[in-house]
Amino acid sequence: MTHILAIDQGTTSTRAILFDETLSVVASAQEEFTQHYPQSGWVEHDPSDLWSTTAATCRAAIEKAGGGTADIAAIGITNQRETTLVWDRKTGKPVFNAIVWQDRRTSELCKGLKAEGFEGVVTDRTGLLLDPYFSGTKLAWILDNVDGVRARAEAGELAFGTVDTWLVWNLTGGKVHVTDATNAARTMLYDIRKGRWSRTICDKLGIPMSLLPEVKDCAADFGETRPDLFGRAIPICGIAGDQQAATVGQACFKPGMLKSTYGTGCFALLNTGDTPVTSTNRLLTTIAYQLDGKPTYALEGSIFIAGAVVQWLRDGLKIIREAKETQPLAEKADDTQDVVLVPAFTGLGAPYWNAECRGAIFGLTRNSGPEEFARAALESVGYQTRDLLEAMKADWSGQSETALRVDGGMSASDWTMQFLSDIIDAPVERPKVLETTAMGAAWLAGYKAGVLPDMEAFAAQWAVDGRFEPDMAADVRERKYGAWKRAIDATIGFAG
Repeated sequence: MTHILAIDQGTTSTRAILFDETLSVVASAQEEFTQHYPQSGWVEHDPSDLWSTTAATCRAAIEKAGGGTADIAAIGITNQRETTLVWDRKTGKPVFNAIVWQDRRTSELCKGLKAEGFEGVVTDRTGLLLDPYFSGTKLAWILDNVDGVRARAEAGELAFGTVDTWLVWNLTGGKVHVTDATNAARTMLYDIRKGRWSRTICDKLGIPMSLLPEVKDCAADFGETRPDLFGRAIPICGIAGDQQAATVGQACFKPGMLKSTYGTGCFALLNTGDTPVTSTNRLLTTIAYQLDGKPTYALEGSIFIAGAVVQWLRDGLKIIREAKETQPLAEKADDTQDVVLVPAFTGLGAPYWNAECRGAIFGLTRNSGPEEFARAALESVGYQTRDLLEAMKADWSGQSETALRVDGGMSASDWTMQFLSDIIDAPVERPKVLETTAMGAAWLAGYKAGVLPDMEAFAAQWAVDGRFEPDMAADVRERKYGAWKRAIDATIGFAG
């Protein structure tokens, strides 16, 4: 048995990818599902969609590979993080829709807890900020707002989980209630230093600890699938949240190594080794991965709008029809115009964390057109990444000079990656295999199952597809970044 089935359960779609023993893709399948927006700022998923698309894509990938499961050694799972579910332990029926990580319904609860001075406790225990982004206040909202749920929870009848936990529950037929350390670290309920759920935070939010799953390493025994699902029982041996799985897939195993994923948003993680570093620049302290009972920590910066700014050019301004048109437009932009776009469409993420900001554009002239808008949109991703890296350098003195490893859809744009290298004044490396998130989950499962190499050998297999070296004059770099910082200050000032 040499193959690994990786489940990549994302925010808008679910994918299943079958890898062989060289971590080459054998077959894959993908299925989108419906997003639900019951009120402004609320985002939900139907839990049955998360499960049905997982089962369907796994079966489709297996069928494409020839239909047999005899050579599948294990399953690895990676998932959208922070999305929150609660279900009945006996029936497996959810008590409410899944509340998605993007959901902002608990903003007032978070403001109230901050006013009480509780954010310091949260940051000290969990490494996170007190924000609706994370699972803890979402779970509290379900307990407080869905009829009868609190009483059932206190009676021990219900289970809480992030998406990985929900999938394992269904894959195993309700036999296993577990999560891994990386997903636990994003709930705002898990003490990342002591490696256990925080009773202090659970008590403050009114969360019965009987709801919570067992926390395991990223490579561990998470049970096995029901035999009727795929023709035989398959062990589940790896779990990591999507950004942590990408960190593993990029082989960022040494302190000082950096990866940045460019999807709808952008998430940069810096490996800080066995020491959790407390940020003074509003970055998050989190667990990058945990193996053999030992957590490896990271600093994380989150940008809300990366690839989504290209979607805005397409769907909002309608100046492009396809994302690939952005690069040729940017190449034709007038170099004498310093147009700066701050894509704060849903507020600013790290290191600003200002939810009240909205998008702004500066430096327009009568000659500004689609070319300048396209260039400003792509450049905004580079500027935001530099903001994160500057904060990381300020927070962690141990950072070595190292290349930034990139993945995600936008990393395919040579123009964008060259500008990124120019503006951060460091090399940018794009790997040959861009499926880093699924590959990270596959390696964790395959390593545990004994069919894939150890960490050192896996890291040695990592290969560069494209390397971008800085080629911008220092005075131009600082002039352009200075204009970005002034634009940020003005955007924050306008928000009041």
